[in-house]
Amino acid sequence: VPLAAALAGGPVIATPFPTGNSLADQLKLVARMISTSSEVGAKRQVFFVSLGGFDNHDGLASIHPGLLTSVAAAMSAFYNATVELGVANQVTSFTASDFGRTLTGNDGSDHGWGSMHFMLGGAVNGRRFYGIAPIVANDGPDDVGQGRLLPSTSVDQYAATLGKWFGISDMDLLTVLPNLANWNANQRTLGFV
Repeated sequence: VPLAAALAGGPVIATPFPTGNSLADQLKLVARMISTSSEVGAKRQVFFVSLGGFDNHDGLASIHPGLLTSVAAAMSAFYNATVELGVANQVTSFTASDFGRTLTGNDGSDHGWGSMHFMLGGAVNGRRFYGIAPIVANDGPDDVGQGRLLPSTSVDQYAATLGKWFGISDMDLLTVLPNLANWNANQRTLGFV
């Protein structure tokens, strides 16, 4: 069945999604596509959604709270929709970014090395912090220069944890993420799923 036909005949999702929120609009469509996965013959699906506006070199204190509120509201509604559809244990959502922000600035904040991320879903071992929180201080022990904080957790460990949940074997993880070889086997995944 073509996706357009499956979506037209798919179930109505009663979970309310926030309006005026482009991320929520995208996640609502993802929830609708998940609801039709058996009709279109999908066994595994990966969806990419995005929200821009985070590359703020100034105005961080006034812009970021609104952006993060949009992310929280959209992801909360999406999770609630997966519960409504009975697939919460089979769906894991997570944030990702290619950079963080610095503590010091150049008329604002500059591109940094690491950042905080979160994941949610029925399979997530939630209500925990994974990794070691940096000491947020200019010239502190985790500041490697210019206000850039050194992350304690690698994107490879983050990806390996999600990959393992997705069914990738330990051996194949080393092929997909070759930097994992730099960690002991018990440190390659983070245990959040």
